[in-house]
Amino acid sequence: MMDTTTPASSTAADAATTHEAVKLEKRLVRQVSQAITDFGLIENGDKVMVCVSGGKDSYGMLDILRKLQQRSGLQFDMVAVNLDQKQPGFPAHVLPDYLARTGVPFHIETQDTYSVVKQHIPEGKTMCSLCSRLRRGILYRVADELGATKIALGHHRDDVLQTFFLNMFFGGKLKAMPPKVQSDRGDHIVIRPLAYVAEADLARWAQIQQFPIIPCTLCGSQENLQRKQIGQMLRDWQQLYPGRIETMATAMQNLVPSHFLDARQFDFKNLRPTGVPDADGDTAFDPVPLPPTPPMTPPLGATLGKLAGLPVTAA
Repeated sequence: MMDTTTPASSTAADAATTHEAVKLEKRLVRQVSQAITDFGLIENGDKVMVCVSGGKDSYGMLDILRKLQQRSGLQFDMVAVNLDQKQPGFPAHVLPDYLARTGVPFHIETQDTYSVVKQHIPEGKTMCSLCSRLRRGILYRVADELGATKIALGHHRDDVLQTFFLNMFFGGKLKAMPPKVQSDRGDHIVIRPLAYVAEADLARWAQIQQFPIIPCTLCGSQENLQRKQIGQMLRDWQQLYPGRIETMATAMQNLVPSHFLDARQFDFKNLRPTGVPDADGDTAFDPVPLPPTPPMTPPLGATLGKLAGLPVTAA
């Protein structure tokens, strides 16, 4: 006679996974809700166009916004939008099938931007810049046609930090991805509800929810090498100093304009003593409390060397 009982180890593992999923869901919902509150991302009466690409981030964003729509006091509508750019091998049935099961209203916009990009970009060159411009223009038009008041993109906290370092290292600007911004045409509001959410949490949520992920390499173009290196640098730092990414993300919310060199952001010329103590006054020579610095490991040293354009030698 066959033993049909469930092993105790399997039951314990299932219970642990369920507990993890509950905790993770609460954290994701709390962080997205906090971002919506802090930055005024969604208001009563909004119609949010949720851009869904088939990747873990946009699936997670749609899923969390659905939960907030059902649980929070905000009254807003959603429509999920996917742009089928006719990349070779794109599984066009995956997203419509998934979205139909969720019950979320959706729209699939089909535009062959892939052929347009291939006609204008030489073989071997990255297609991302032109593709991005074409995609933005199409999404803005679709937002108008659908009557959307907000366009939601699935960029997360790690994307925000990567963009900050890319702009600092290569663009000469202290600039990141804003959680809420006016479109370049000036006629739409773009929001990033995942601004507080860690990429690792989205990856784990995608596993738990078993989202039907569509590969992001269908166009055959290379990933932005500089962004990839920045991402590796952040992961190396996090490994050396657990919690470092959280600290950097917090720093993005605590700017002190008087302690930079941008006279457009602070009136240095007219600064005069007020007689009032200032905790952010001249502390340039005060020691800054830092954690102990371990030796530079090969992964981080190599990443920083590549970013600086220096030759990297094997350890």
